Amino acid sequence: MAGQIRKQADDHRALAMAYAPYIDEIILRQFEKDVEERMKLSQQIISEAKESFDNQLKIQKPDLTVGITSHTDPGPLTILLQDDKGGLQIKHGEEWVDVKPVPGALVINIGDILQIMLNDEYISVEHRVLANSSPEPRISIAVFFSPSERDILYGPFPELKSPEKPACFWQLTYTDYVTRFFTKQLDGKTLVNYYRL
Repeated sequence: MAGQIRKQADDHRALAMAYAPYIDEIILRQFEKDVEERMKLSQQIISEAKESFDNQLKIQKPDLTVGITSHTDPGPLTILLQDDKGGLQIKHGEEWVDVKPVPGALVINIGDILQIMLNDEYISVEHRVLANSSPEPRISIAVFFSPSERDILYGPFPELKSPEKPACFWQLTYTDYVTRFFTKQLDGKTLVNYYRL
């Protein structure tokens, strides 16, 4: 009896081994078909999402839209690399002036904390970014420098104070400054003036 069971098991194994390549082929074809259908669906979803996103990014009246409202940067320095689309403007007096992109050039902005440390020798620049009117995307790379020591006192450098030019600002911590910066609206230079003596 045991011998007969062993023979049947061997026969079943041989039969399974004979059919295994066909079963593998059927499973592989079905898998490839499923993957192909899912890829088509994924490509369709991605294409529709991109089209929707592109349509949302197209601004109907870019001259009436501001990309980023007027503000100054809180840290000491900001370094900006613009592409050829531009869009950055600085305030000069009461006028907004375009910062024309120059290939390979970097824009260096003095920030509020450096203006305070330099006792008004250099002024942080009020700037804004206009909405992109080009059908092509605009790409800019900005690097924002911030003090690593946030809880020490910052104020005008002693070398930049004198009886003729006393300190223009009281001392502050960068933590206090950044907290105030992010709790106010970006509405120009009011925060630097908050620390002015």
